[in-house]
Amino acid sequence: MNILDKIVLRKKVEVAQAKQQVTVKELESAANFERMPHSFKDFLLDKQRTGIIAEFKRRSPSKGVINDQVSVADVTAAYAAAGASALSVLTDTDFFGGHPRDLLEARAHNDIPVLRKDFMIDEYQILEAKAWGADIVLLIAAILTPQEIVNLSGMAKSLGLNVLLEVHNQEELERSICRDLDAIGINNRDLADFTVNIQTSFDLVNQIPNDFLKISESAISETATINQLKTAGFNGFLIGENFMKTQDPGAAIRSFVRELISV
Repeated sequence: MNILDKIVLRKKVEVAQAKQQVTVKELESAANFERMPHSFKDFLLDKQRTGIIAEFKRRSPSKGVINDQVSVADVTAAYAAAGASALSVLTDTDFFGGHPRDLLEARAHNDIPVLRKDFMIDEYQILEAKAWGADIVLLIAAILTPQEIVNLSGMAKSLGLNVLLEVHNQEELERSICRDLDAIGINNRDLADFTVNIQTSFDLVNQIPNDFLKISESAISETATINQLKTAGFNGFLIGENFMKTQDPGAAIRSFVRELISV
């Protein structure tokens, strides 16, 4: 059993427990449930912003603790102020050290799109994302059937949420595309063993229909890489550990953006 299998197995237990603790009616009564989500496309293509989706992540199964000494509010606000087009917030607790309150905090302190980064396997999690203030949900092709992707993306769109589909290879891409997606992300990280290879993005970019926003995820640590990805046709760039592994992620993204816009 690889890491991804273990995460999904645990996620099924978590979702079952959550359903016992918080009813659908309670989720639908949350203050954030009535807010209109931001348009992912508008922020991603805004020339005044960078296309960077900056991630708040305390730890990962492959790296262990990355940074557990900073606050969600401080880091995400710094990301937004530096020109991030969107925020990515981990809500998985057991493997990534995240928590629902992280998403709630990011939402409370920012006015740009927020992605709920988690392993979505059930419609209940889409309702959670809406109730916690997310604008975007992530659907990972490697853990979902084509029909599950259709169902989950359809539900997300009915709630006004944006949908980012994540794929790792051409087979996942071809079987997973459906009408209710806003963006398709190429994850350069193999979720089976967590190795990374940026070439995955370059190999697959032209296989993504131009109807969708194109995102490259993981293995991005240099501004030159972003410029190469832009030239290849990508609109967005999800950066996780590169900022979080520093003592001051806000300072790290500011320095990164200065270098990016000076080229």
